[in-house]
Amino acid sequence: MASVRLESIKRRFNNVTAIEDISFEIPDGEFWVLVGPSGCGKSTILRSIAGLETVTSGKLYIGDRQVNNIPARQRDVAMVFQNYALYPHMTVAQNIAFGLQMRKIDAKVIQERVMTVARSLSLEHLLDRKPKQLSGGQQQRVALGRAIAREPQVFLLDEPLSNLDAQLRDDTRAELKQLHQELEITTVYVTHDQVEAMTLADKIVVLNRGRIQQIGEPQSIYSQPANRMVATFLGNPPMNILPAKFTGDSFDVGGQVLPCPDSVRESLRPTGGQGFDLGIRPEDIYLNEPPRRASANDGFPAAGDWRRQERQEMRELVVEVKVVEPLGRETLIRGGLPNSGVMLNIQTGANVRLHSGDRLSLKLDLDKLFVFDSATGDKLYS
Repeated sequence: MASVRLESIKRRFNNVTAIEDISFEIPDGEFWVLVGPSGCGKSTILRSIAGLETVTSGKLYIGDRQVNNIPARQRDVAMVFQNYALYPHMTVAQNIAFGLQMRKIDAKVIQERVMTVARSLSLEHLLDRKPKQLSGGQQQRVALGRAIAREPQVFLLDEPLSNLDAQLRDDTRAELKQLHQELEITTVYVTHDQVEAMTLADKIVVLNRGRIQQIGEPQSIYSQPANRMVATFLGNPPMNILPAKFTGDSFDVGGQVLPCPDSVRESLRPTGGQGFDLGIRPEDIYLNEPPRRASANDGFPAAGDWRRQERQEMRELVVEVKVVEPLGRETLIRGGLPNSGVMLNIQTGANVRLHSGDRLSLKLDLDKLFVFDSATGDKLYS
């Protein structure tokens, strides 16, 4: 086992920069997840560690050894691909043993290691089958077994669960976490699925456009995102982003007035009239009163009419329900602020009965409010 360290890594393809100034160190035995939207550079980083890509500049270490100029086969890493990459003419046992045979390991040792790995992955009854006779989840476990059998210093996993159905993905994710706890091998895992990132990682590296946005423990990144991109990427449903104008002591949100928390009001006061993006997670929004059904004679106030309310009554937003998604233990509501086009997600209990067109008065937990620069996305206050 070994640590992995990247120092100012850069990778260019002709005139396109795939990753820029990537620096981090993964301690020995930790499970780190690289996450971000498609094209953010996460797979390029993984392939660079594996030796399948040659970095343009920077230094890459596995343990104390700089590996920039060391071929992939000599880096002592094992990689699991999205498409499994099993040999179709070989049995499960032969697939698991293949890497050991190429390294000319003693046949008895290979047999013992194959059986040990097969038992740990519940594959012992499938050793004589070929890949076409296996389910997707079984094939994925064989690919993992082949990597585990090599006993590498580092595991590299490139979206290994993306081809599995939802239930099998959940089961295999749990197996992966348990395997890592048992083996304690340094692992770098690439995914675009934020649920996988949150549940598997010791640390998450959030990437966007080839640059690191934030590194931290899953819950820390979720509760204190560095910027708007991180805030909206981690979380399902994502954080609500509400365009707002600061009016001096409150925010104008889609024509409605939302008080500015005392902790940030004085700091924002010199920027009166400036636009910001307010962030609030769906679980920090509450129903302030039972829903009302809309009627033909009961319209929403026009934009701006909310400003004439007393401040004590300005602590909530009114939305019209657009979509209701019952999810069993909870209900997800997609609602819109009237006359503005601003949409937001709200999570409520499973026993709340709502319909499209219902009107809701929502109370926001202002202690959980984020303020982002509308132009750069940088977090200003939280």
